[in-house]
Amino acid sequence: MKKLKLKSALLALLICASALAQDDGIPVRKLSPLRGLAGADSRQFDEQSKLQYNQMLAEAHQKDAVATDRNPQLIRLRAIAGRLIPFTSRWNPDAAKWDWQVNLLNSPTVNAFCMPGGRIAFYNGILTKLNLTDDEVAMVMGHEIAHALREHAREQAGKNNATSLVARLAGAAGAAYFGLDPRLGDAVGSGAAKVASLSFSRSDESEADLVGMDLAARAGFDPRAGIALWQKMSAVNKAQPLPFLSTHPSGNQRIEDMNKNMHLVLPVFARAKGLDPNKLPPYRSLALPKS
Repeated sequence: MKKLKLKSALLALLICASALAQDDGIPVRKLSPLRGLAGADSRQFDEQSKLQYNQMLAEAHQKDAVATDRNPQLIRLRAIAGRLIPFTSRWNPDAAKWDWQVNLLNSPTVNAFCMPGGRIAFYNGILTKLNLTDDEVAMVMGHEIAHALREHAREQAGKNNATSLVARLAGAAGAAYFGLDPRLGDAVGSGAAKVASLSFSRSDESEADLVGMDLAARAGFDPRAGIALWQKMSAVNKAQPLPFLSTHPSGNQRIEDMNKNMHLVLPVFARAKGLDPNKLPPYRSLALPKS
């Protein structure tokens, strides 16, 4: 009888510990009520997103600008996404039912995005020009996924209800992690340019940074990679000014916000890796390619 009680007590402690583990990290806030002003629910946005994404891929295929399934970088991206996606429902329960996709576009553009419904695209330029580690890729991808999870496209559409639904969706989907490039690379074609007409608000960008950190940490990617990522961006920006960064919080501001919240996500990362949070090795990035 005593053994049974002891087992029950241990089980209760494990359940309690599991519950607490889900509650740590970046606190989950309610989705913005402004989403309701968009005139479309998440299902409608998902359908419109699917149409826009497929159109973009079709036009990119015509330019032979879509990486094949055997492309090592695409395999890498899909493996990272496979680790992040299981943790997305914490931020939006609907994500468990999304038709997740990951594609790589052969373009020098420094960009990436995730459309509503979990349709992800990376441009090759962001991987090669920044020489990203897997942890840094996870931070970019987590940030982009966060925009979709937090339904920032619907929120922005609600704020700009005068524009047609499809145009709003296309613009919001393309407001990718490092801002806007109206050309989106010559290889992608004119259709893809439709996804770059609207930037998210600075508050949306800041929220996506933190949600992305949380997703990455839970998946076992070092959240300190976000700091290294923006240090790289600042270095690239000094050598060749990137005008699309003007619509987003400055790199220094993003680094400051991430550092302020790092204490929330490092224990999550340590737990995912089975490490002592007080004895984590320093994060190691990769040098920028020589110009």
